[in-house]
Amino acid sequence: MPDKTPQALIAVDTARSDRSIDRDVIYVYEAPVRLWHWINATAILVLGVTGYFIGTGTPAMPGEASDNFLFGHIRFAHFSAGYVLTVGFLLRIYWAFMGNPHAKQIFYVPLWSRCFWGAVWHEMRSYAFLAVKPEKYIGHNPVAQLAMFFMFTPTIVFMIVTGFALYAQSPGSDSWHYKLFGWVFAIWPNSQDVHTWHHLGLWVIVTFAFVHIYAALREEIMSRRSIISSMISGVCEFRD
Repeated sequence: MPDKTPQALIAVDTARSDRSIDRDVIYVYEAPVRLWHWINATAILVLGVTGYFIGTGTPAMPGEASDNFLFGHIRFAHFSAGYVLTVGFLLRIYWAFMGNPHAKQIFYVPLWSRCFWGAVWHEMRSYAFLAVKPEKYIGHNPVAQLAMFFMFTPTIVFMIVTGFALYAQSPGSDSWHYKLFGWVFAIWPNSQDVHTWHHLGLWVIVTFAFVHIYAALREEIMSRRSIISSMISGVCEFRD
């Protein structure tokens, strides 16, 4: 008999809106989503490494200070990656409206759906190795959706806002950076507090990245569907 569980029905309904129907290979992630994913990952890596050195300092350099511009290069890389992250995130928001249903998953979670929470509970049991067989989802599973929606997306917004607020201190109050993000200092008048919260956001992103990589590898093995390669080719393959 066909599987009539809520999770299976969700997968079937989603598959009907994709290119491939009634096949073991389904086109999930469109090119703009895949491109954003890898550019965003690279920007976050650069921001994480350079942000760590900005927050903790670099080893003392030999010779005269005028002969070394290491910290300047670090700051330039950090600011450049910040612009890339911001522009990419704005374009990602645009594609959430223009792309297929899977492009909306990091911005939209059906929190009012009992079916969704039932799927979340099953997936949590699966992560705890209590479920006999993991469900196969097209796109992110429900737990991954929650993590992206509550941990990744708001943290990225927070980092962009606080980052540009800190950057606005250099060009001054007449800059567009300060006009758009200077209100942050009405919340934290001491800029060191903004630095502290911004640095804390770094560790939230680092934690999310480790969990995200682990979950992707685990899903690749346990759920018998291609997760990592699907973010390269866009095609999700379901294996028996």
